Amino acid sequence: MPSPPLLSIVVPMFNEEAVLPLFVSRLRPVADGLGVSYEVLAVDDGSSDATAVGLQRIRREWSQLRVLRLRANAGHQAAISAGLDRALGDYVVTLDADLQDPPELIAEMLRVAQQQRVDVVYGVRSDRSSDSAFKRGTARAFYRSMNALAGTGALSHAGDFRLMSRATVDAVNALPEYGRVLRFVVPALGFPSAAVPYRREERAAGSSKYPLSKMLRLSVDSVTAFSLAPLRFATYLGLAGGVLALLLLVYALYARAADHVVAGWTSTVVVVAGMGAVQLLALGILGEYVGRLYAAAQARPSYYLAYDSLEAARRREGVAGREEFTERDAPSPSA
Repeated sequence: MPSPPLLSIVVPMFNEEAVLPLFVSRLRPVADGLGVSYEVLAVDDGSSDATAVGLQRIRREWSQLRVLRLRANAGHQAAISAGLDRALGDYVVTLDADLQDPPELIAEMLRVAQQQRVDVVYGVRSDRSSDSAFKRGTARAFYRSMNALAGTGALSHAGDFRLMSRATVDAVNALPEYGRVLRFVVPALGFPSAAVPYRREERAAGSSKYPLSKMLRLSVDSVTAFSLAPLRFATYLGLAGGVLALLLLVYALYARAADHVVAGWTSTVVVVAGMGAVQLLALGILGEYVGRLYAAAQARPSYYLAYDSLEAARRREGVAGREEFTERDAPSPSA
C-alpha cells in the first residue's frame, strides 16, 4: 500500500461545471510544482450539472485527483467536513473552486507552516475590492460581532481558505458538534497559527453558491454555535420588560390617585405591541438553541457519502488480486 501523501487539497464543489476546466488548469501546475506527494479531493456536493462527469474525465489524466461524491447536497461546510474526514495528508488545504482564492498561495502556506512550525495558516483577504461594498461592510461587521460575542479569535477577512496540520484535522474530525462552521471552529481550537495575505479575485466563471439567504443561515449557525450572548440578551430583554411594566404600574397608580387618568388606546396599544415584540424575539432566540439541541440529539450525519474513487480503485484491485490468486495458485481438481 502506498504511503500517505504529504499534502491533501480539499475542494468542495457544487454545480461548478463552468469553472472546472479553469480551476484544474491553475491548480494542477501549482500542485505538481510543489515537489511533494499530494492528493486533490474534489467533493461533489450533489451537483445537478455535469460536474461529476467532468471530474471523472479529468481523473483519467490526473492520477492525484480523488473524487468524493455526496448523495445529496449537504452544504458548503458539510462538504468540507467530508473532505477532512477522508483526507490522508500530513497537511490539508481547503480551497474553493471559484478561483477567488488563488491556488498559487498554497506553496507559501506550506512553506510558512513548515518553517514557523505552526498548525494552521490562514489565507487573509487583504484586498477585497472585487467584492461589493455591501458584502465588505457586512463581512467586517459580522467578524467583529462574532469576536465580541464569542471570542473565537477568528481573523477578519479569513474565510475557508486555510492550511491545517494533521493534528488540527484530527482535532476537528473528533468534534461531535452538529452544523459546525469551520471558519470559527478552527480558530477556537487555539492551535499555533500564522496568516498569509492575498488579493481576492473575481469569480472565474459560474455563479455564487452563497446567496444572501445562505449567508444569513451561516451567520445564525455561527452565533448559536459559539455564543450564549443571544440567550443572555433575551434574559436582559425580559428584565427590562419587567422593570418597564413595574414603572408603568407605579405611574398608573399615581395617575389614578391624582385623578389624571385619561381614557385612550394609543398608549395601551404601544405597550402591548412592544411587550409582545420582546416576547416573540426572546422565543425566537430560544427556538434557535432548542433547534440545535434537537438536531444534535438526533445525531444525523451532516452528509452521506455515495462514492470515493480511492476506495473504488482499492476494491477493483482487491477483486483483481483474488481473481489472479484463483487462476494461478488455486489447487487443481486432481490435486
